[in-house]
Amino acid sequence: VQLQASGGGLVQAGGSLRLSCAASGRTFSSYAAGWFRQTPGEEREFVAAVSWSGGSTLYADSVKGRFTISRDDAENTVYLQMNSLKPEDTAVYYCASGYSDYALKSYGVDYWGKGTQVTVSS
Repeated sequence: VQLQASGGGLVQAGGSLRLSCAASGRTFSSYAAGWFRQTPGEEREFVAAVSWSGGSTLYADSVKGRFTISRDDAENTVYLQMNSLKPEDTAVYYCASGYSDYALKSYGVDYWGKGTQVTVSS
């Protein structure tokens, strides 16, 4: 599976962005998908994951209630809708796929995509 993230940019605090992750290669609909983020000098952290069916979603506590992950298997795309953005959400965001949403939350990633920069100004 090849993954390509897009949709990052500069936004003011309180604003919104929607990230997209386009997948190609093997049957994407058979995999769970998720988002991670990383800031310089820090470890990559889990943000959100969705199961292969779309019926289960998981979120980091820091984004719960503000971010929503979804998938459109007809388009082979996973989305991350980010609302009420805060300066601490500034990071490079990476999409990933894996066996299950719970596996992804435990950093059980099979494939990584290239990142997209999100910058939230105060």
